[in-house]
Amino acid sequence: MRRAVGLIAGNGELPLLLASQLRTRGYRVAAIAHRGLSREDLENRADSFHWVNVGELGKIIAILKEEGAKRAVFIGGVPKTYFFSQARPDERALRVLLRLKDKKDDAILRAIAEEMEGEGIRVVSPAPYMKEALAEAGCWTLRKPTGREEKDLAFGWKMAKRIGRLDIGQCIVVKEQMVLAVEAVEGTDETIQRGGRLGKGDVMVIKVCKPGQDRRLDLPVIGPTTLQILEEAGATTLAVEARKTIVVDKREVIERANQKGICLIGM
Repeated sequence: MRRAVGLIAGNGELPLLLASQLRTRGYRVAAIAHRGLSREDLENRADSFHWVNVGELGKIIAILKEEGAKRAVFIGGVPKTYFFSQARPDERALRVLLRLKDKKDDAILRAIAEEMEGEGIRVVSPAPYMKEALAEAGCWTLRKPTGREEKDLAFGWKMAKRIGRLDIGQCIVVKEQMVLAVEAVEGTDETIQRGGRLGKGDVMVIKVCKPGQDRRLDLPVIGPTTLQILEEAGATTLAVEARKTIVVDKREVIERANQKGICLIGM
């Protein structure tokens, strides 16, 4: 009998990609999707499929136990703006939240993982199942960084890590060694757009894995939508953290960046 893995899905295409990878490796996929957030066609990639509302932690645990899933993977984002407007925390989720000293992303996710592991469900990283999608080190594109951009990258990388250490966000926008925008609850796309407006184009975007971040739960992600936002913002360079960032449709992302003259770098 195939081993069951619980796939707890947020938004975007990543849950579909991971479901396919898991099934290719011989696992039975028990998918749990969030209403109004996850894609409906995830059902076609899974062996079993369940809907929950954001915040129904008790229901998620009950489903995983019914499915016999001893492992679970979180994949796809749940924007904090959605959490504030749509979440319906059940009694179990409320108990977890009340135990927290603060509501930082990492603290919430770790507490949820601990609650699940207390029920014998091990929370694992999606990275080992998606090695081909991980960002590589070096420059991926025909266009290389200019001298000014190299200075911006050295400056911006340190700043992004400092902001990440405070668990504020994963992304910043810089130009001429000045920080134009910092990601908070609005998410990466809006941060890039705001930074592009303030810098009037020719900006650099840096997206990192936060120091101390639990990589089982919240790996940085980029994809074709990111490229579209970079174009609209007039960004010339995107730097991400190699081997710690998932790239959706990597070949398409690189081809499109080459067409638009955007530099992509894995640090």
